[in-house]
Amino acid sequence: MNFRNLSVAVGMLLVFLSCNQNPFTGKKTLAVVPNSQILPMAFQQYDQFLQENQVVTGTSEARMVKDVGQKIATAAERYLNANGYQGYLEDYRWEYNLVNDDAVNAWCMPGGKIVVYTGILPITQDETGLAVVMGHEVAHALANHGQQRMSASQLQQVGAAVGAVAVSEENQQMFQTAYGLGTQVGVMLPFSRSHETEADKIGLTLMAIAGYNPDEAAELWRRMKANSGGSAQPEFLSTHPSNDTRINNLEAWSDEAKAEARKYGVTNFKS
Repeated sequence: MNFRNLSVAVGMLLVFLSCNQNPFTGKKTLAVVPNSQILPMAFQQYDQFLQENQVVTGTSEARMVKDVGQKIATAAERYLNANGYQGYLEDYRWEYNLVNDDAVNAWCMPGGKIVVYTGILPITQDETGLAVVMGHEVAHALANHGQQRMSASQLQQVGAAVGAVAVSEENQQMFQTAYGLGTQVGVMLPFSRSHETEADKIGLTLMAIAGYNPDEAAELWRRMKANSGGSAQPEFLSTHPSNDTRINNLEAWSDEAKAEARKYGVTNFKS
């Protein structure tokens, strides 16, 4: 494809670039790849993951994961309905599973497919600690962060293709190196960190509406920091904010989350 044709293709992409709206921030978000395409793939990949890994069932911990997840999802629905987003969750298929794995991790696929690893439970310690994690993961799904990352990645690839055609052949390697490093450190990593920060704040609100004490979120991250042994790469090179940044943010947002929960009649918070 010559430069003219490629430019036309990029122009068409930008013309047809659609945006969604984040129901928690009101901001427009990238939506190059529609959820109608993303969700079926996510559901299929999630089912495959469950088939290939040891799902824990019938234990108190497994039941806790499902119970807490459902409470957080119910809180999300209450918030969305109260703020004019009825039907927002129509295509979501909530599912919460505990998987036997020593990794200190949990994740969420688009459309509400969540996995919690057994390795994180000693750090969450109890139901409220788990609610911090589940609130964060549900928030990723609600804010369509997976869709935004896929959209940003596609635009990054298009930009690389356009730039490669535009520069001379002898400068190709230099451009690709500079473009790759510049967009990764200057765009993609900050983009990812902003998603994590956003999910922290939304998750704090959701756990409070679900009746959990948001003050415990900072305590969880202190335990996460202790578990890491203090070893972490510089924040600007990471996909996630530093532990200290998260702790400070969560402490600052806790009262706001409680105030939001009180709008829904929640006045007692489980620690």
